[in-house]
Amino acid sequence: MIYLKTPEEIELSRAACDLVSRTLGEVAKWIEPGVTTMRLDTIAREFILDNGGKPACLGYGGFPGTLCIEVNETVVHGFPSNYALREGDIIGTDCVVELNGMHGDSCYTFAVGQIDEKTERLLKVTKESLYVGIEAARGGKRVGDIANAVQTYCERAGYSVVREMCGHGIGHKMHEDPEVPNYGRRGTGPVLKPNMEICIEPMINMGSKNIVIERDGWQCRTRDRKPSAHFEHQILITPEDPEILTTFKYVEEVLRSKGREF
Repeated sequence: MIYLKTPEEIELSRAACDLVSRTLGEVAKWIEPGVTTMRLDTIAREFILDNGGKPACLGYGGFPGTLCIEVNETVVHGFPSNYALREGDIIGTDCVVELNGMHGDSCYTFAVGQIDEKTERLLKVTKESLYVGIEAARGGKRVGDIANAVQTYCERAGYSVVREMCGHGIGHKMHEDPEVPNYGRRGTGPVLKPNMEICIEPMINMGSKNIVIERDGWQCRTRDRKPSAHFEHQILITPEDPEILTTFKYVEEVLRSKGREF
């Protein structure tokens, strides 16, 4: 069942989304070669707790971290570990916080030092496809319009779209209806109604769309071990333009201070 949010719930969601966005900005300060993904996870957890929130992923179904860590070929749900980032890696940091009973969810894929041009283009196209999907998320349209917009944009650029993982509704629970795939046909799926909150999150592979779920039942990687990128925003459906509740501005401020493109 799809839950439409009240004005009071929407205001609480804005606060939760600001906290998760600031958390990713804090994590961005530390992403450098030599830093372990466990250290990044600790930084995120402490920042959330210090700001009155709860790390929603930690313990969810047994998940062991605050961040879903996505290094190189890891698509989603990677565990924090003692792996030390290397020059040329990419790392997605998918984070969910709970604040005053509502959830905020966002993901950003970072370059670690200098990355090759092919991987840089993958990040660029995946991030652009997120905003293409958001542009299609208008009241009266359908979830399939978002899905088709993302799929068309990425496949025209030569990339593949993961089928098994998707975006979702969000609110009092981390995952609510509807599911929001990154592939599909226009004019299909649930109708987008004002006061719906959904997460749009393209997960795009450089190579094949095929994935493998590791034996732990969580960690998901590309079958061909080519890189995968992941960006996510939480949005509010309105009678007019969609409102992006999360923001990358805190991440971009950090990247700008480091003299990096974003």
